[in-house]
Amino acid sequence: MKEKLENLVTLVKKELDAVSKEAEILNLKAKYIGKKSEFSNLLSSLKEMSTDEKKVYGPLLNSKKKELEALFTTKIESLNNNIETDFDETLPVNINTGSLHPVTLIAKEITEVLKRMGFTVLQGLEMEDDYHNFEALNIPKDHPARDMQDTFYLDNGKLLRTQTSGDQVHAMEKYNVPLRICSPGRVFRNEDLDASHENTFFQLEGMVVDKDIKIENMFYVMKELLNEVFHQDVKMRVRPGFFPFTEPSFEMDMCCLICNGKGCPTCKNSGWIELIPGGMVHPNVLKKSGIDPDKYTGFAFGIGLTRLAMMKYKINDIRYLNSGDLRALKKFEIE
Repeated sequence: MKEKLENLVTLVKKELDAVSKEAEILNLKAKYIGKKSEFSNLLSSLKEMSTDEKKVYGPLLNSKKKELEALFTTKIESLNNNIETDFDETLPVNINTGSLHPVTLIAKEITEVLKRMGFTVLQGLEMEDDYHNFEALNIPKDHPARDMQDTFYLDNGKLLRTQTSGDQVHAMEKYNVPLRICSPGRVFRNEDLDASHENTFFQLEGMVVDKDIKIENMFYVMKELLNEVFHQDVKMRVRPGFFPFTEPSFEMDMCCLICNGKGCPTCKNSGWIELIPGGMVHPNVLKKSGIDPDKYTGFAFGIGLTRLAMMKYKINDIRYLNSGDLRALKKFEIE
């Protein structure tokens, strides 16, 4: 057995000299001292040996196993050391290759405009509970609106928020009234992907609650906000909508800037992009947060930041924004 083990060590050394990748080294290790290796079978045979034989071959097998393990460890360390040595820390670096994501840029721009209007910027939770994402927004468990939002439910009983509207409830619970807040963030829906739909996208929630707030106040804020972002008078239309947490509810669309209203895949050939749903805060939502709807009124809106970035920067397919393709972000490099 001693000669057999010596030959094994010699063979392992020879094969290790011929490999240069860590995966290959690990394969050899499994081959020669793994659970299904011949060496493992020799170790298992100890239990069938006599006491005298165990005293002779037991230490020998353990010694050779340690020797073989050391060979594999040394080879891997040598390989890693060579990789580190090959790295030249003195090579010049192009520091002008970083970029901000277009959604980040548009979110920063909008929040700056809203801050000048007196809004406080908040940060919401991406992992939300059912109460804040649905129930407190006047969407009980049997409400058909839940079918409109294919939700990702988590094993811990929570969910990935389908909208930033839950930040309204958190804000009212924490700050009460009067209130003027905005909250940008990422939301998740199990959507079919196309040029204008993604399962991960970004919104900005806005809310104002005070005495004598009217829907005209919301329309004014939206119009001024978009004019500031696009630096021009933006063509918009308002149409009736339905949202359980606002009453009355509206959909505000803007003229598609990809095709200038002519119709394209991004706007589904309609010439318009759905951008800002909103309306007057439903009395039930105010009551849920302990606010008297007879004394206070408010409006709430949700801006699609991802679609807004598409319009601002003429990006015709929403999937580019989540693709990780650096070529799509090259135009946003920091100078």
